[in-house]
Amino acid sequence: MGLYRDEAVVLRTQKLGEADRIITLLTRGSGRVRAVAKGVRRTTSRFGSRLEPFTHVDLQLAEGRSLDVVTQAETLSPFGSRIGMDYERYTAGTVMLETAERLVVEDKEPALQQFLLLVGALRAMCEGGRAPSQVLDSFLLRSLAVAGYAPSFDVCARCGREGPHRAFNPAAGGMLCATCRVPGSAAPALETVALLGALLAGDWEVVEASEPRHRKEATGLVAAYLAWHIERGLKSMSHVERA
Repeated sequence: MGLYRDEAVVLRTQKLGEADRIITLLTRGSGRVRAVAKGVRRTTSRFGSRLEPFTHVDLQLAEGRSLDVVTQAETLSPFGSRIGMDYERYTAGTVMLETAERLVVEDKEPALQQFLLLVGALRAMCEGGRAPSQVLDSFLLRSLAVAGYAPSFDVCARCGREGPHRAFNPAAGGMLCATCRVPGSAAPALETVALLGALLAGDWEVVEASEPRHRKEATGLVAAYLAWHIERGLKSMSHVERA
């Protein structure tokens, strides 16, 4: 079996047999990878705690027929230990992991931008300087953009007319002008639209100056946009306090 090294974030684990686990990873070089960690559930395992969700690790893996095999694991950033101490951080972080797994649709297809976004968002979540809900919303919009579903907030998503516009429709790709507006579109406040643009761009000065009512409205629109484009809802989203 060929050996290779990669940097990864653990997205999910599931039991296999009596002592093993299947680990779903988002790696820097190979995209989404599913690998077996043999004996990892035994108390004598050399790297059991290093292969828990949220952990940023350096791995050596052996190529397998259907699943690769983890042969070495070294912790780079123990994000899970910090995120797990706070319920709001934990639930928001869980949505990030599930979103990353869903948006990287093919195993072993490089997804460097998604990997870097996830590591950056988990680091921001741990540093604690920003509200977990804001870090989550920014991550979701930017992750969707990288996956090819970039929302339009400055111009009409259909005709390209310069905004600001007042109608938001997830199926149409974002904001719509009065001519292109379709039935059922939301009508967010202009301040909310500006906040959405700031979350997508990572303009934290604008985000932090926003009012709670506009943050709440933006959060709902982000969730609606995500739900439309991933087609099936995220199980983890139901645990997030969207306020």
